[in-house]
Amino acid sequence: MNLDKTMKNTLLCCLMALLLTGCALNIPSKIEYDYTGLTRIEKLVHRRTQHFITQIQADSKPFPLHEKTRIDSLSVDRKHRSIRLYLSRHFSYYPFREDDPEPVYRLLRHNLGYRFRKYDITIYTLGTPLHQLVPNFFREELPVDQKRLPRQTSGPAVVTKLHRAIPPVDGLANSTIALWPSHGWYYDNSIQRWDWQRPRLFGTVEDILPLNFTTRYLIPMLENAGANVFTPRERDIQIHEIIIDNDDSVKTAYRQEAPAGIIMESADSTGWGRGNPPYASGESPFGSGTYRYFTNDSINNVRISWVPEIPSTGWYSVQIAYQSLPQSAEQVIYTVTHTGGATDFAIDQRLGGGTWIYLGKFHFEQGRNPAKGRVTLLGSESSSGKIITADAVRFGGGMGNVARDGQISRRPRYQEAARYYLQYAGLHDTLVYNLNCDTLDYNDDYQSRGEWVNYLRGAPFGPNRNRQAEGLSIPVDLSLAFHTDAGTKPIGNTVGTLAIYSVEDIDSLMVFPDGQSRLVNRDLADIVQTEIVSDIRSKYDPDWQRRQLMNAAYSEAYRPNVPAMLLELLSHQNFTDMEYGNDPRFRFDVSRGIYKGIVKFLATQQQREFVIQPLPISHLHAHLAGDSALTLAWRPVVDNLEVSADPTGYMVYTRSGQGGFDNGTYTPVNELTIKNIETGV
Repeated sequence: MNLDKTMKNTLLCCLMALLLTGCALNIPSKIEYDYTGLTRIEKLVHRRTQHFITQIQADSKPFPLHEKTRIDSLSVDRKHRSIRLYLSRHFSYYPFREDDPEPVYRLLRHNLGYRFRKYDITIYTLGTPLHQLVPNFFREELPVDQKRLPRQTSGPAVVTKLHRAIPPVDGLANSTIALWPSHGWYYDNSIQRWDWQRPRLFGTVEDILPLNFTTRYLIPMLENAGANVFTPRERDIQIHEIIIDNDDSVKTAYRQEAPAGIIMESADSTGWGRGNPPYASGESPFGSGTYRYFTNDSINNVRISWVPEIPSTGWYSVQIAYQSLPQSAEQVIYTVTHTGGATDFAIDQRLGGGTWIYLGKFHFEQGRNPAKGRVTLLGSESSSGKIITADAVRFGGGMGNVARDGQISRRPRYQEAARYYLQYAGLHDTLVYNLNCDTLDYNDDYQSRGEWVNYLRGAPFGPNRNRQAEGLSIPVDLSLAFHTDAGTKPIGNTVGTLAIYSVEDIDSLMVFPDGQSRLVNRDLADIVQTEIVSDIRSKYDPDWQRRQLMNAAYSEAYRPNVPAMLLELLSHQNFTDMEYGNDPRFRFDVSRGIYKGIVKFLATQQQREFVIQPLPISHLHAHLAGDSALTLAWRPVVDNLEVSADPTGYMVYTRSGQGGFDNGTYTPVNELTIKNIETGV
């Protein structure tokens, strides 16, 4: 995680002052307050309130209190018999529930004594009354805080996978989530070489470790539940990359078939063009070439195909590029033909034009094979009379090709920091990834991630330098930054899980551009942290540390103009944390906890019911049923931590030999007979 530069400089100055004066960095056992300007009765209330705080800190009742909790201010109105007590942000670190405020008030009244028994008392932290810190999700008696609900319904999804036997309507259908795994390989301007942003420890580095959670487990869980997931770092570990484009591809690679009467035209200087990589600062392949466009005819459809020459048999992501125009079609069908069959996607071309849009990961054979390796665009009846655009299609993740001071990273693109992928993907430079006059890639990287979220969504939620920037009009519902924090504990102890959010934006406002309360950020952080810690304590370590639920001015927490949180799952510097962090079972369960938290948060925001997807099955076995049939059977796995996760049916995915998997077959029972099996395959 990263503080912005001004805050880092302030902390550095404070530290230097302490060292120069010989002061120790210890928390004093007693604070000497300046009572100048307080009335006699205010002094009395202040002293008794301080005793109340000290009492909680001493015996952790009614809940554990952070040691730095202090009185910010208080007011005593004798005429109206009211006391307003404002406590420091440290008081808000506790995850409040409906039953928590009452014993706090009871203890404070006890300390204030008989004299103030009829006074109306309100305790504030973060400028908010205590009971208002209870997330909407955890409220039963308290009314829902309408100010934390979105001002508009979630917009249409950019990508909709059409091959779904049962659409996940109670999961994350039509939801759009932005998330990213920590830092990445970056160019250190001060020493003029590429390096990791974090130290090498316990066989890994934080720039890579979170990928083992997000890419392997969390993102597939979110996508299986119906979400569109966007990442500011390359997500495909495939080092090969093939891009087919109308500007430079051979005729056998890019094919277009336009019936008579359909006119296809080219638009210059706004589409993808290969240019001359590696790309220098501010240079992007988007905007360097042309794209094709036409008005769709529902009877005489245009068909465009992109056929790659695959260098090596394996798994490749497929990403598409197009342009969004005022009359763009709401539904354009892209079909990915792979070794497992054909998978269809509906793309809303009104959104997301001018960057890479991820469809999925598929298995392709080596060579050029249109029957088992191509992407095809076809209009739909609903897009009749609308404009359809076609640009490049990209297979695989590739190697880094953004140059800094003439040097490229020489690493797979997925290992690089967000700053370089965002340049490669066509995002606006000075609004998103070039925020520090091209001098500090380190700062650009952590600041760019939140601004990328804003650019995805666009006006009036656009990048903070220009919130009215049009952006890509993608309706992002939330963003999540995944980190593994630094810190150590004695052998056998864990550092645990920290959740960071911000109730203020970059202009110190406590609302989003549409007026929605930024307390919703606290709700998101609380729900996700609660799910993670509860699951870890149930399955792995009953003493796993739940660290602060902390409001702080970290760039990835306060820059996004959508609900956002920064997760510090564990400490990559602590041995015991990493014993868990390197366990794939732990990675799966933590990712599932995050996924569950996101589902519950968005269901609360959208005021609807939710269902969590069941756990993977067990005891899979098969037996022959005649000469050419096979019966598969299995057992469901009960999730004792989630009541909604009972399976009501199953999807069975199959493949032949070493090919790719098909789109699945639905069965309502825990067995399936597959017929007409080819002998010897």
